[in-house]
This record gives sequence, structure tokens and C-alpha cells, in this order.
Amino acid sequence: MKLLNKIDIRQLRILQGLLKERNLSRVAEKMDVSQQAISDQLRKLRDTFDDRLFIRTSNGVIPTPFVESLKPKIDHILESLENLLKPDIFDPATATDLFSISSTDFEQRVILPKLVNLLRQKAPNLKLAVRKLELDKLAESLMTGDVDLVISNPAFVPESYPSMLLYNENYVCVAGKTNKKVKKKMSVAAIAQIPQLVVSPSSGEFSGAANLWFEEQGHPRNVVLSVPTFTAAKACIGESDLCGFIPSRLLPDLQLKAIELEEYPPNFEVIAVWHQRSNQDPLHIWIRGQLKKLVG
Repeated sequence: MKLLNKIDIRQLRILQGLLKERNLSRVAEKMDVSQQAISDQLRKLRDTFDDRLFIRTSNGVIPTPFVESLKPKIDHILESLENLLKPDIFDPATATDLFSISSTDFEQRVILPKLVNLLRQKAPNLKLAVRKLELDKLAESLMTGDVDLVISNPAFVPESYPSMLLYNENYVCVAGKTNKKVKKKMSVAAIAQIPQLVVSPSSGEFSGAANLWFEEQGHPRNVVLSVPTFTAAKACIGESDLCGFIPSRLLPDLQLKAIELEEYPPNFEVIAVWHQRSNQDPLHIWIRGQLKKLVG
């Protein structure tokens, strides 16, 4: 390391320039410095290498055999440094990486089929792993790289992580086609009395996304069932006396009927979330871009 402290990139550029131009003033002009600055650096380089490096003539300078022998190494070092700073050119057609996405079955139903179709066309050798959304492990999974991207509601993900809005969604109140307890149109107070289910992806909670809204209306709802997926929610609603709130993009469903309410819970956002370390990853950037186009 002590040897590396004796030379810097600017000095390597001076050596490269003098080997090419063989003239101090032209090198100084190209590097936008004074000729005296070039001479000062050249004096330090002579001490470092214990060689004259360049011999002055009436027309410029002549390199010594020693510095001539350094030319391939200098060119290689500077080229490597240039490449280090160049952004990688990502070609999806040649990508063979494994990319993992975590989401609920809602996003898997709405987004995943389109994404898979696109990836099969543009990145046929890319491997895609889709995992269920585990809220209690979400932050850790992103941090460790077990999951590359999470598609979810903003309420479930850390605010400090980078994210991108995919689309806005709204809930529809539904009941089974044969459920005689409900009418085509109902008030919030009336629907709050109907036994309901909520979707809780991993915690099994009974609160649900619309609970606060019902309480604000002055009509706490009667939640009797918690299920982990919207697929299970639709099946249970269709075969029971329960009602519930389903994202509109999962409808229509032959087993369900929509209930028109005087008011509805607020819309919610569906976002893509990732860890900061993936901000500049070429594959990650490309997939985020494809997602945005798909839902746009």
C-alpha cells in the first residue's frame, strides 16, 4: 500500500499524455493545467520511479526505455478505471439471474401473469421466484437480499425504503350470490352488522384495512374470520353468510355479488418497494421499468 500512496491517477494521465504527445505544453493544454504543474508532477514521478522518464529536446521530450515499458500497464490501468465508472449495459436477452418478488395473491393475480409473459419474451433465461408476503420478515428479507422486490400496500412496508407507485385501487363490498342477508344497496350502518371477513397476509389479525374507516363512520364492523389470501376470502364469502371487501381488479367473480354502499373506504396505493442497495442494479432498474409500463 505504501507504493500506491506514491502515485495518483492524475500522474498516470500525465505519463500517458507525454508518451503520446511527447510535448509538455500540449499535455498541459489538454489537461487544462499549467506547464509548470506538469513539470512539478514529472519531477515527483522521476523520484518515484528513480528514472529520468523523459529527456527534454528542442522539439519536446523523448521517453526513456523504462517509461516506454510502462505504457501498456498505464493504458490498462486507466482503461480499467474508465470502465469502472461506466454504467453497465444491461441486455435482458442474456440475463440468467434469479429475481425474487414478494406479494399477496392479489398482486400475483393482477400483475404477475403480465410480468411473466413479458419476461418470457424479453428475458427468457431469467429465473423468477415469487413468494408470499410475510409482513413480519419483510424488512429483513429486503435487507438480506432474500427478496429483491416487494409489491404491496404502503401501510405494510418501511417508509425509509425506496418505492414506486404502480397504481391506485379501490375496494368493493361483496357477498355470496346466494346470501339473502344482503341487499343490492345498503347503508354503512347496515353492512357493519353483517358478519365479515378480513384478509391478513401473515399475522392473522382481525382488524383489516377498512376497520378504521368503519369506526370513523360510527359503525364498527363485525369481523368473525381472518384469512391469509384474497383467493380464500372470495371462496369463503361465496359459500357463507359473510361479506367482505375485495380489490376491484379481482372482480367480477361468478360466486360473488357486489353491494352498492352510500360511501366506500378510501382507495389504496399498490407500490413496488426495494432496498437502497439495489437502486443502481441494472437488472433491478430494468424490471422496475417493465413493471411501470405494464401497469401504466
